[in-house]
Amino acid sequence: MVSVGELKKNSKVLVDGEPYVMVDVNFVKPGKGTALYKCKMRNLVTGSLLDRTYRSGESFESADLSEHKMQYLYHQDDEYHFMDVKTFDQVMLKEGQVADAKNYLIDNLELDILFWGSRAIGITLPNFVDLAVVRADPWAKGDSVSGDTKPVTLETGMDIQVPPFIEEGEKITVDTRTHAYVTRVKK
Repeated sequence: MVSVGELKKNSKVLVDGEPYVMVDVNFVKPGKGTALYKCKMRNLVTGSLLDRTYRSGESFESADLSEHKMQYLYHQDDEYHFMDVKTFDQVMLKEGQVADAKNYLIDNLELDILFWGSRAIGITLPNFVDLAVVRADPWAKGDSVSGDTKPVTLETGMDIQVPPFIEEGEKITVDTRTHAYVTRVKK
């Protein structure tokens, strides 16, 4: 059990039988009465936000969450398939659960899948992923209007801004947290 006073950002607890992660926790001490905790939390299954206020002394059951190292296999319709690298068990996540992570999913990419009990509910990407550039417009030397970057399309279909020397067919490293170009991959 987790006391409401122990909650902080990124704490994972069960609320109404569902796993939630705390987005924000604020302590409020009114002039009279017991202290209050205003909590903003995100449902780990549905992604919805919930605002609730709790009195000090209340407690929660901690969520039984675990992460497993998995490998991305393929996607079909709105389902993404992954395989456990140790047991070779396969799990499937819906497009809503994958969300923006789909912009980084390439064959055989190893990542962490978040489980609630035996149910897969989310993805944790590696911080950096190497992706191939499939379309890059030529950059005209002296073109100061467009600045120091140009748009490119990556193999997953995502568009990002890169330095002008990046050309079609090259591999680049992209930061999955900021969605930004990091460096060109050495051959």
